[in-house]
Amino acid sequence: MIILEGKGLEKRYRGHDAAIEALKGVDFRLDDGEILGIAGESGSGKSTLLKLIAGLEPPTAGTLSLHGKPLRFRRAKGEYRAMQMIFQNAAESFNPRRTILDSITRTVRSLRGRGEEVDAEALSAMVNLSPELMRRYPRQLSGGQCQRFAIARAMAVRPEILLCDEITSALDVSSQAQILRLILDICRERNTGAIFVSHDLAVLSCLCDRVMVMRGGAVVEQGDIGQVIQAPRQDYTRRLVESVLQI
Repeated sequence: MIILEGKGLEKRYRGHDAAIEALKGVDFRLDDGEILGIAGESGSGKSTLLKLIAGLEPPTAGTLSLHGKPLRFRRAKGEYRAMQMIFQNAAESFNPRRTILDSITRTVRSLRGRGEEVDAEALSAMVNLSPELMRRYPRQLSGGQCQRFAIARAMAVRPEILLCDEITSALDVSSQAQILRLILDICRERNTGAIFVSHDLAVLSCLCDRVMVMRGGAVVEQGDIGQVIQAPRQDYTRRLVESVLQI
């Protein structure tokens, strides 16, 4: 069953001399409990697409729908709650003047109601960290710990979909593997959907059910992750796969 869908999405920015087309008629869908990867080099439009889905920017043209209902730029609280964004630099996504627990509590009460309480022990256990760390400030934690608590904050409001923007690119290889396993386990155990943006097809191959390859603001190929990795149809996708194999 399709839970999230985009049709004909376009995004144009004003440049000094002409409009910049960041997205050109992008169609996509996300099925219930599915993990969709979006791959492409820098400037391909993948992060712009994620911003439109998250409601951080409005599309120039095209439509988004959640459970078949139109999803507009100005959204109801329940629509924001349904999709939670996890950013590349987790430490910067937390208020440096607040403890991790305070930041998570404010997010939960903002989206679920003032009376909502945060179960620090359960959330910490979910991301395999000590609840004592929640009482620290972002600067007192490692990048991997901050990213785990960013995942915990997103899951604390019980979303249907996680939106992950290059969330492992700033981490070392060991931390990357742990975060990927954590996302996969959470999505499978809770039947949570996810859209995972990355320039690295190797990362997506460890995590995703399907992948959508973007170039120059357009989708050039999509399909089951195994099919796209093993038998890419487009030269651009083939080059991305070959660069991973060389590494």
